[in-house]
Amino acid sequence: MNKVLVVDDEQLLAQNLQDYLQAQGLEVQIAHEGARAIGVAEGFAPDVVVFDYRLPDMEGFEVLDTVRQNRTCHFVLITGHPTTEVCDRARKRGVSHILFKPFPLAELARAIFDLLGVNRESGTSPNRAEGFVERRKNRNESFPLQLYDGSWVLADRRRTTASNAPDDEHLLTGK
Repeated sequence: MNKVLVVDDEQLLAQNLQDYLQAQGLEVQIAHEGARAIGVAEGFAPDVVVFDYRLPDMEGFEVLDTVRQNRTCHFVLITGHPTTEVCDRARKRGVSHILFKPFPLAELARAIFDLLGVNRESGTSPNRAEGFVERRKNRNESFPLQLYDGSWVLADRRRTTASNAPDDEHLLTGK
């Protein structure tokens, strides 16, 4: 099973990401501070580290630099600070996926599976056209997320009515 470490000081967000990614078939650990993330990474050995730019005790890039010294893994930056400086610093460190908060959960999952080179359904290299059709077939899937006020919502998929739901098969076949 592929392992993901989520590093974010927003506890509710980190928990929601953990729940969602576990539902996607990934083993997930979370950390809310940089020092804790570094310790977890040593024992957990993640394949992907999803990290926030701003943490209470250090910058997310410090976590990246320290973890990278001891192991080879991929990194996804999630940030609420979409500045050119942050993006440039991430790119210089080899971060190929940057998501700006708030982001769709499916985009995070897509970035992780892209980095792993794994198709969620079959465990093989992804065929983007087949994956697109499969996602559209399951358009009514939803996922429970806890909100900051303690309530729960079903999220991740837009709801469409049968009358305005497009048939996307023609996008792949040209028919």
